Amino acid sequence: MSGHSKWATTKHKKAVIDAKRGKLFAKLIKNIEVAARLGGGDPAGNPTLYDAIQKAKKSSVPNDNIDRAVKRGSGAEAGGAQYETLWYEAMAPGGVGLLIECLTDNRNRSASDVRVAVTRNGGSMADAGSVSRLYQRKGVVEVAKDQDGKVVTEDALLEATLEAGVEDVADQGPGFTLTSEPNDVVEVRKAVQAAGLDYESAEVQMVPDYDNPVDAETAEKIERIIDALDDSDDVQNVYANYEPPADES
Repeated sequence: MSGHSKWATTKHKKAVIDAKRGKLFAKLIKNIEVAARLGGGDPAGNPTLYDAIQKAKKSSVPNDNIDRAVKRGSGAEAGGAQYETLWYEAMAPGGVGLLIECLTDNRNRSASDVRVAVTRNGGSMADAGSVSRLYQRKGVVEVAKDQDGKVVTEDALLEATLEAGVEDVADQGPGFTLTSEPNDVVEVRKAVQAAGLDYESAEVQMVPDYDNPVDAETAEKIERIIDALDDSDDVQNVYANYEPPADES
C-alpha cells in the first residue's frame, strides 16, 4: 500500500492489486486491530477505527474479517498481536527519498525485509532524519471526481471543507487530494460526507515538501523498490517524493 498518494500511481497499483490481494487484506486488518486497541472497538467513538474500516471495505475485505479484527484489537476476542510502528529511511534512484512505515511484532524481521527490498532493487538505506526532514505529517482525504455520474468540482470541495480546516485541494486527475493538519482530518472527512459526497480514504500521511520529477525509466526503478517493500507483511506504507512523467498518469 504505497503511501505516495498521487493519483498518477493509481494505474500502476491497480495492475498488481489482484496478485497482492491477500497481503493487502492482511495489512488492512492489522490497521483495524491497532486502531481498535488504541481507541476502543466502537467506530462511532473512534474515528481512526472508522476510517480504517471504511478503507478495508473499499478494498473488499469481508465484513467477517473486519469484525473479528475489531474484536481482537479491542480485547473482546483472543488472538490479537502486539504491534509496534517502526520507521525506516532510504534513497531511491533519482534522488528520491523513501519513508517506510512498518507495523510489526518482530523488529529484526522488519529491518531485514526492508533492507533486502531496498538494496536488492537499486536503492540504499539512509541515516535517520535525512529523509524524514523532507516530509510533514498531514491529514489527507482523497475524493473521486466521478460520484455516481455526478462530477465533483474543486470549488465545490473547497467550499464544503474550508471551515473544517482544509489547507489545500489538489487536482490529481481522476480525483482530488484534500490536505489539512493531522488533527483536522476527521472534520474534513465529515465535511465531505455532509456535502453528500463519498471519499476514497481519510488518514494521516507523511506528505513530502516537494516532488522530484523523474523520467519513465527512473520511475520504473522506484516502483520496483516500492513493490518489493509492499511484498513484506510488515510494511504498511511507503512514502516517496517523486513525480512520474505526465504520460505515466
